[in-house]
Amino acid sequence: MTIKYKLLVFDIDGTLLNDERKISKRTLAALLKVQQMGVRIVLASGRPTYGLMGNFGILHGGATLALAETVAGLGSMIICEPDEIVVGMQVSGNHISSAHEGDSVRAVGTILPKGHSSHIWNVDVFTTTNKLVSSVRVVNSVIKKR
Repeated sequence: MTIKYKLLVFDIDGTLLNDERKISKRTLAALLKVQQMGVRIVLASGRPTYGLMGNFGILHGGATLALAETVAGLGSMIICEPDEIVVGMQVSGNHISSAHEGDSVRAVGTILPKGHSSHIWNVDVFTTTNKLVSSVRVVNSVIKKR
């Protein structure tokens, strides 16, 4: 089975950047080749900043939900037809552990059923040590453009 990717999202810190905090020529060439094949490239970084931290120096749960909703929304937009748009319907999450100031987080979105009028996503948010921070369910409504 061949999978044709429409979108690739890469973390910047520790993934695309080398020890000198630069993208190597080899990595850049690979990114450009994939982009020329019609795949959209999104660069992201998930290091919580001071403004996203709660009173105890941990990542605010609302920021985690916003990250998850963004991942699910982008995922739904990519798989929709050109005459469709996506709007969020519901976001609910369970916060399992915490990410502390200075940690990086990554979100992994998996679509569950892809219906004609709605998409249901499970988005798990992890620290760089693969500790599960939150598990979030996102429901998006797919509607025809007017």
